[in-house]
Amino acid sequence: MHFKTLGTLEASDGHTMLTPSAPKQRSVLCLLLTTPNEVVSTGAFFEELWDNDPPASAQTTLQTYVYQLRKRFGAGDPVWAAENMLVTRHGGYTLLTPEDGIDVTRFETLVAAGRSALDGGRLELASRTLRAALALWRGPALVDVTAGPRLETHRVRLEEARIHAIKMKIKAEMTMGNQQQVVGELRELVATYPLNEWFHHQLMLALSRTGRRQEALEVYHNLRRVLIDELGIEPNYDMRDLQQGILCADAV
Repeated sequence: MHFKTLGTLEASDGHTMLTPSAPKQRSVLCLLLTTPNEVVSTGAFFEELWDNDPPASAQTTLQTYVYQLRKRFGAGDPVWAAENMLVTRHGGYTLLTPEDGIDVTRFETLVAAGRSALDGGRLELASRTLRAALALWRGPALVDVTAGPRLETHRVRLEEARIHAIKMKIKAEMTMGNQQQVVGELRELVATYPLNEWFHHQLMLALSRTGRRQEALEVYHNLRRVLIDELGIEPNYDMRDLQQGILCADAV
């Protein structure tokens, strides 16, 4: 089985799409995927599905959701799936799946490799590896899943990991001197994350290094306006220092 959550939820056996359509079944599956090969307690399911206010029938209802997933993933044979894939453990359930069968696990493995390459100064390898990791994303994590408290926390963690991977990739490419190539990507990033000062800083840096000082200063003023309007704060020290350096025509 192959599972994807970095975007829309997908489950397949390599030939047939087996993604459940019922919202609660999707939530149960996603919660199992947050900790594959580990026990997810019934209490965790109750918190996710009913926000810690489960109905009297919660246990039976959860068992029904699990049975439906077993039937789907076992090609109509829930007994096989109960023994080999979605197994009952003391106090909960475990989804047994190879680590490379989940896109999140592949993403995290590639990011770790990219970080190691970056720390070791192997910039081209770092850039290539991190690009491969980010290519696994097909949109916001769990974009079509109704998330309760646990899945929302998981979703936020994944998005933060994505931003960190993007930053490492930008750092590798900027260090290699590929400022011109990353300007377009950085413009998209500051539009997507209008309050992220690091992305704005890198865009200013890339523009100034390619002789586009006026555009770099416009990035600063646009960010300053947004920060003041929405948060009532000024850009951080690094942003102000870079702006002054550009104004004074210092080597950046």
